Amino acid sequence: MEESMSQKAVVIYSGGMDSFTVLNLAVKEGYEVLPLSFNYGQKHVKELEYAANVCKQLGLQHKVVDISAINSLLAGSSLTDDIDIPEGHYEEESMKSTVVPNRNMMLLSMAVAYAISSGANKVFYGAHSGDHAIYPDCRPEFVEKMKAVCAIADYQPVDIVTPFLNNSKIEILTAGLKMGLDYGQSWTCYNGREKACGKCGACTERLEAFKLNNVQDPLAYE
Repeated sequence: MEESMSQKAVVIYSGGMDSFTVLNLAVKEGYEVLPLSFNYGQKHVKELEYAANVCKQLGLQHKVVDISAINSLLAGSSLTDDIDIPEGHYEEESMKSTVVPNRNMMLLSMAVAYAISSGANKVFYGAHSGDHAIYPDCRPEFVEKMKAVCAIADYQPVDIVTPFLNNSKIEILTAGLKMGLDYGQSWTCYNGREKACGKCGACTERLEAFKLNNVQDPLAYE
């Protein structure tokens, strides 16, 4: 804990409940937190509005990078392309359409560059075990290789930190509730409508986490 007090850390902050928990965890651990969000043309860009509000409340300097120009390279994902977002649980084969090609490698590369230029030696992101089945760039083997690369990619090594890599979303929510976090400040739904749909993979997993924690989700659903 004492070692982290004077350290800067970049947190990849989407505005979703996982990164919301990671952001607050880094703040509570005493890091000087630099939240970094990306607009890559995702349909659920509404999550960036939630991210901005949280950073304002916490008094953090929130950097949002518009990389939507690369959207044409990310064809084939229902999150960025003209493809219907599937409904159901992440364990279903249909959820593979929500994979954005090479997303986390791109975002981590930019976050590491930001960390180096800002004098930070850590980059946090919210990979967790519930994503392992569908998202290759959330799996332990991916994180392990990225940690190795980012330790030697520049004169200044940067550590990739994934505090919930081996935890489920249920356990992430449990940790956040113990911190007293208000999850009404996070947006999870892949559909960026006025209310959360309650049917997409993100909503399904979120609602399951709340149910198993015996807590009512503060978000409004359709």
